[in-house]
Amino acid sequence: QVQLVESGGGLVQAGGSLRLSCAASGRTFRNYAMGWFRQAPGKQREAVTGISAFGATNYVDSVKGRFTISRDNAKNTVYLQMNSLKPEDTAVYYCAMSTGRLYYSSETNYYYWGQGTQVTVSS
Repeated sequence: QVQLVESGGGLVQAGGSLRLSCAASGRTFRNYAMGWFRQAPGKQREAVTGISAFGATNYVDSVKGRFTISRDNAKNTVYLQMNSLKPEDTAVYYCAMSTGRLYYSSETNYYYWGQGTQVTVSS
């Protein structure tokens, strides 16, 4: 049974930083791409960033230069460092494990999801 457990969310002022973590278990973590998605109130869930099993990364334009995804295969954990946070970054953030080694932004490529962690950025 695959489990993904996010942590690190919270309330922060605009311009601040947070680091999200997602610990995985139940599968050979290093073999799979990982993604971070978010869902703001009243909006559809969107892909934010992802990292392939080979370490290649991809970001949505709105977070480029501010967010950094990384993975530690020894700890079965993927991280999302979020800097220069804006109120529009407020959302529930989810990590997800892909069905393969390459990163794709489409949710159809993800079978396993975490429970989500709330990030709130105040202005």
